[in-house]
Amino acid sequence: MNWIVFAVVGSIAQLIDGALGMGFGLTSSTLLVTVGASAAVASAAVHVAEIGTTLASGLSHWHAENVDKKVMIRLAIPGSIGAFLGANFLSNIDLSKSKVFISTILLILGFVLLYRNIFKSQNVNLVEINNPKFLTFLGFSGGFIDASGGGGWGPVVTPTIISTTSTEPRKVIGTVSASEFCVALAASLGFLINFNKIDLDWSTVGGLALGGMLAAPIAAKFVAKLHPKHLGIIVGIAIITINAVNVIRA
Repeated sequence: MNWIVFAVVGSIAQLIDGALGMGFGLTSSTLLVTVGASAAVASAAVHVAEIGTTLASGLSHWHAENVDKKVMIRLAIPGSIGAFLGANFLSNIDLSKSKVFISTILLILGFVLLYRNIFKSQNVNLVEINNPKFLTFLGFSGGFIDASGGGGWGPVVTPTIISTTSTEPRKVIGTVSASEFCVALAASLGFLINFNKIDLDWSTVGGLALGGMLAAPIAAKFVAKLHPKHLGIIVGIAIITINAVNVIRA
């Protein structure tokens, strides 16, 4: 597949991520699987490309004082472990079943994204943000789903913390974004260890990264002109439709 196609995919995913604050991995994986990439290759390419984008995002939030350092560490460590195991899991399942698996996970995450943008509930302080058990479970689960499903760290972790704690949104988004670098790094390591099994095409990684970097400044302006809620609903419906078709056809 021509690297230009992946660059276009990366650009589209970054535009969506810039407007919603989440969705690069979810959108990229959905598009890559749809155009023919295997599940493992799609997830591996997305996570390797995310190493650079998440590092830049995390540093920006850190500089803006949007990061709770203690919470970040408590999310990053179990998240990295979950991501590493998720990458190994996806790399070792039957390739004939991997597309069904990843499409099913992406389908569920599509519903999460759609629900999040239709029903924006008020913050309910059900748990304390500093509760180590809560953060460990959430981080591990988010990391595993993110790596094995091709995306999902942001859509799973961010809404969960915002909807169950009284933490201000900017702190949640900044902390989750900063910890995602560790998750992307661990997932990439897991896929690279299984490099001989997934046959990763570096043009996929380069295309995604290039497209994402080129679209980043446009996304910053894009978010000011298009209502994030409306875009989230549109993207959620599109992801649900595409992955439902992928599951039915498989």
